[in-house]
Amino acid sequence: MNKITLRQILIPLITVSIICFLWFGPMERMIIENIIISIIIIIANYIEYKGKPFSALGFKREKFNFKNILVIAPIVALGLFALYAFVLVPGIAILTGAPIDYSNFDQLEGDLTACLIALPIVWLTAGFGEEIIFRGYFMRQFVKFFGDSKASIMLNIILFACFFGFMHSQQGITGQLVTGTVGALLALIFYLRKYDLWFVIAVHGFFDTIALICIYFGLA
Repeated sequence: MNKITLRQILIPLITVSIICFLWFGPMERMIIENIIISIIIIIANYIEYKGKPFSALGFKREKFNFKNILVIAPIVALGLFALYAFVLVPGIAILTGAPIDYSNFDQLEGDLTACLIALPIVWLTAGFGEEIIFRGYFMRQFVKFFGDSKASIMLNIILFACFFGFMHSQQGITGQLVTGTVGALLALIFYLRKYDLWFVIAVHGFFDTIALICIYFGLA
């Protein structure tokens, strides 16, 4: 493991403190909150890595190509959504005895205009925002401090999957467990793809696109 400098300790501590204040502080949460946090993370990485904020998050120019983003990622997203819809949601609902609370999305059912407006918002706040925060920053910072041994990666994935699920508490206990499991799978994909953030952003974005289509047709 490379020697960690004081700069690489203090900047993440300050950044995480700001993130926690925005999430859990007295201010009301905003729809663009994850975008604001993503910008803060990019600025923090710019300072920490001396002008190279994006590569530290996993944005790899050589991985950003048609095949990865528009062929493989949608296929992976479709498979992940099938697992979500036909295995995770019904299976965990049986264990908890409670359905996922989708009430926040009720207004989108049958409303094409609302869904079209929601689509870019979902890509920005969830696809880009959540992946920059949870996989690009939290997961990569954990690897920086604790390495990427199998035990470390397993703890990394479990820890942030639990946090990822917790941050979706508006969907009830079943929603938290399902979302946490999906978050763990996204983290595993991120690791197996050698920390290719473009890829998991695309997978997450296409996953949510499929979910929006199902909500529009009343299938959720």
